[in-house]
Amino acid sequence: MMLDPAILSSAFPYARILHYWVKASLFINPVATYILSSAGNIPVDRKSKDRQKLFKGTFKALSENSAIALFPEGTSYTQPRIMQVKDGAAWAALEYTKWVAENGNEGAPVVIVPAAIVYTNKSKYRSNVIMEFGKPISMDPYRDDFLSSEEGAPRVAVKRLTAEIEKELIEASINAPDWETLYAARMARDLLWADEKSINLDEFVTISQTLVDLLSTPDLCPRFNQIKRNLLTYYSLLQSTNLTNSVLSSLPLPDTLDPLRPIPLPSRLLTLSILVRDSLSSLVRLPLFVLPLLIHFPAYVVGRMGARMVEDEEETQAQNKAVFGLFILAVTVYPALFFLIWSCLKYTSTGALGAVFFLFLLAVYHNRLINDNYEHAKRLAATWRVLVGVWAPKRWDLSVHALAQYTIPKQPPENPWVDSSRSRSRPPTPGSETPPPRPEAGSSSSVPAAAAAVAAAATARSPALKKAKKSTRPPSRRLIRHVLRARIEAAKSLAQLFDHLERTPDKRVRASTHLARQFGGILDPSHPGLALTNTEDGVVALPEEPAGWRGAGEVMDFLRARGAKVGGLGKRVEGEWAAVSSDGEGTEFGYDDSAAGSGDDAHWVAPEGQR
Repeated sequence: MMLDPAILSSAFPYARILHYWVKASLFINPVATYILSSAGNIPVDRKSKDRQKLFKGTFKALSENSAIALFPEGTSYTQPRIMQVKDGAAWAALEYTKWVAENGNEGAPVVIVPAAIVYTNKSKYRSNVIMEFGKPISMDPYRDDFLSSEEGAPRVAVKRLTAEIEKELIEASINAPDWETLYAARMARDLLWADEKSINLDEFVTISQTLVDLLSTPDLCPRFNQIKRNLLTYYSLLQSTNLTNSVLSSLPLPDTLDPLRPIPLPSRLLTLSILVRDSLSSLVRLPLFVLPLLIHFPAYVVGRMGARMVEDEEETQAQNKAVFGLFILAVTVYPALFFLIWSCLKYTSTGALGAVFFLFLLAVYHNRLINDNYEHAKRLAATWRVLVGVWAPKRWDLSVHALAQYTIPKQPPENPWVDSSRSRSRPPTPGSETPPPRPEAGSSSSVPAAAAAVAAAATARSPALKKAKKSTRPPSRRLIRHVLRARIEAAKSLAQLFDHLERTPDKRVRASTHLARQFGGILDPSHPGLALTNTEDGVVALPEEPAGWRGAGEVMDFLRARGAKVGGLGKRVEGEWAAVSSDGEGTEFGYDDSAAGSGDDAHWVAPEGQR
């Protein structure tokens, strides 16, 4: 993977050069050796059993006060959580500490600084990326054990250090027990923050993890499984139509466009004229952008083709988009444009400088305009797609049977290079533990051990996720009404969940340990046990993090304080008429909020014959 090293190197503080580990076999070719060495990469002989030889280049770089960068998971993979953290980083740091002690070298002691790279949407064009640095980990707590002559002590020290590295990485990233919970949390986040830019990126990870924890709580509220399923259905339909909730939320769809209402023709024509006017106004800026758009268009096409080659891997999709696009620009588009401009300037030295300067200005101009134009184009296309979809005859809609395949999110295949047995962050197996009793209001007593992360009904659907086959995507007009209907059901499901939590503020909801500590939650002191890790010398027992719980009221206050639009979820939204079928049928499930605030749970009302 190239994106993560590029981001880490460009954003690392103090402009320090990072030296990456590279397998020694790549240094056989003289040309490759020169390129890799000049870039600061360090050869690592993975076949050597002598760790002093294995880390020779690492020791030399550290002794010169250089910074070493490595990815402790050992491979790139698409999973909902950190699955494995290998021991290489811990061995290297402690072996260097030992080497310094044996050779009397002077210099600053080595520390490990965990760095987590989180993308807001890895597969989206020009998404944001967040880098979180954890607290530096000193070797002092592990040094004596590692230097000890006692049998097995060095390996235990390495395992303890690896566990600390993993804990820091988990705290700085988003970790979910399964794909369903992660997808549902993403959908909840998009509904709460309809404008993607309204989330403070400094708190993006904390907000996302809070929602993951919330939706990992068993028996969170009545009909919790149905609420989660509605979120997943909407998420999957958006993926199938290449639409986003933020685009749908911004569409101008007034009631005068409703084909089922007897709107006077002048009013309807006026609304359509306004829609056409807005469409034309969005095209006014296109002439200013058409030149850089056409020049960079090959990069978009090739990047999209590269992403389609690996549709099941988010990491590789993002890399292919960037690498393929930049490659076609650097090898063909920009050189051709350079020589064209240079030829017009008669191949003079000044002309060459002028051509380079023009290309630089063109790239800056393109990057300045692309974001706004891209979002504008998406809204424009979505508006007319929705309009065609809701005005189309009902017979064009997919049947419920045909729709089923588009309501189940695709689950990426398992990575053969990931050893799931290494993961100490895995949640309990669903159904393996009894959910904790609710503590009395105001009670300071701790809650029993953590319960199952996912409800049994949701677990039953997991095999369906794995077996979901690639299918031909139908025209979006056949899915539009289903998407809009799913949007309403998902929003009102989330409103029902939050209404229940607000009326039970003392209810304890699941929380990651570090978030429970940060926001005054409860840690279960009876939970910390021993996580058993197999080693060559036997089994090593390592301390495990305690279970964490937060109050429902505190979680609701947390989300609201960060801009979550909780109160607007259950209200009627502009364009809600578009979710009604052309025969006047309503949504599959209607939300009855007549009981809201009365002390009873809000009720979901299904049509007759479906209860």
